[in-house]
Amino acid sequence: MAQATDMPRNETGIDTALGILKQQFGERFQMGAAIREQHGHTTTWIRNQAPDAVVFARSTDDVAAVVKVCAAHKVPVIAFGTGTSLEGHVNAPAGGVSIDVTQMDAVVEVNAGDLDCRVQPGVTREALNTHLRDQGLFFPIDPGANASLGGMTATRASGTNAVRYGTMKDNVLAVEAVMADGTVIRTGARARKSSAGYDLTRLMVGSEGTLGVITEITLKLQGIPEAISSARCSFPSVEAACETVQSVIQYGLPVARIELLDAMVVRAVNGYAKLSLPETPMLLLEFHGSDAGVVEQTETFAALADENGGTDYQATTTMEERNKLWQARHDAYWAMLALRPGCKAVATDVCVPISRLAEAVGRANAKAAELDLIAPIVGHAGDGNFHASLLLDMDDADEVARAEDFISWLNELAISMEGTCTGEHGIGQGKRPYLVKELGAAVGVMGAIKQALDPDNIMNPGKILPESLA
Repeated sequence: MAQATDMPRNETGIDTALGILKQQFGERFQMGAAIREQHGHTTTWIRNQAPDAVVFARSTDDVAAVVKVCAAHKVPVIAFGTGTSLEGHVNAPAGGVSIDVTQMDAVVEVNAGDLDCRVQPGVTREALNTHLRDQGLFFPIDPGANASLGGMTATRASGTNAVRYGTMKDNVLAVEAVMADGTVIRTGARARKSSAGYDLTRLMVGSEGTLGVITEITLKLQGIPEAISSARCSFPSVEAACETVQSVIQYGLPVARIELLDAMVVRAVNGYAKLSLPETPMLLLEFHGSDAGVVEQTETFAALADENGGTDYQATTTMEERNKLWQARHDAYWAMLALRPGCKAVATDVCVPISRLAEAVGRANAKAAELDLIAPIVGHAGDGNFHASLLLDMDDADEVARAEDFISWLNELAISMEGTCTGEHGIGQGKRPYLVKELGAAVGVMGAIKQALDPDNIMNPGKILPESLA
């Protein structure tokens, strides 16, 4: 099993801080074993490291109050949204206090004319889009899970729409955050651009709670397109599918989503969702725009796909059919589990330049076969980002060891291709060994920032930075 290293605990400080917080928060302060374990929850194979207590915050003032107490006694603070992160982000390797922001779930304001909104961190992406629907607006970042927007901001989340709408770093205008000493800062305004000082917004987006706790986010919104068409197309090989993706990007076709499913995933989806898709590599797509524009886009893609051997191309503008198609994609995780009942799925992600995607996926499939592992692959192909989900018997130590070898190999392969060890899962605990390999001396700059803003290392310790710099 992937290791989660324990860190030294400040027992005296933790005991003192917990006593104070219990007095301050009453029933919103919890130390039950089940609740603590839930808040050390990790959806990967990294060992659970539960916090010593959980505080359910309802406001920025609540968060600041918790952080001030913890700062005074040098106690770790870990923010918790919905617990859907994949690299051990919410574990508490040195103990401490988990701040649960699920009750901070207000959409503070929507400025329809300016296409922006302000939300508290506990608002989920699905809840926000439900709130926006009647105003003809939507928030496009879709990581699959119904994650909290605070967590999505902290991990610089991405998803199926990123090829057209970007990632969280492209859609966050400003954040409010509580820093390590309890100070509340705001990193920007609602203006669409600014040259005022350091870009603290981008610093906080993707910081994974290691610099501060995000308590409010100002987000860009989009108008719901006049027309939406979803499509699927099968290919004789992963290489042919990826060459089509590259053609789409080079052509400048404004595709909103373009997802790759390898043959094993298609087989799994067929069984799970009772579909009859051709069990070969497949691209799922979505086009946004005017009625005429969407028709033109679907026709152009059909021509590009045909040049690479694409077959069984089907497109639909019917909402029911579109939802069925994309639900099959979002259910791919559960479908893959059914390929090997009783196993655990361990998902990892990397991202490479689009021109290297076919090679990377092909080599990943070959490596999994060489190690006798089942590792179906899905990818946000328009970004060069893909996920391998290893289906493992966690009681088989040899198989787990082979899986660790595969993940290490895959991370290093991506870095060798001038890619990244993570396109959207983040570093957390699981990817820490690869950050220095990817960024070199730049990691030292990150360490200097961390030391300046959090000298006692109380903000989500044990994440992102190697131990020597944390």
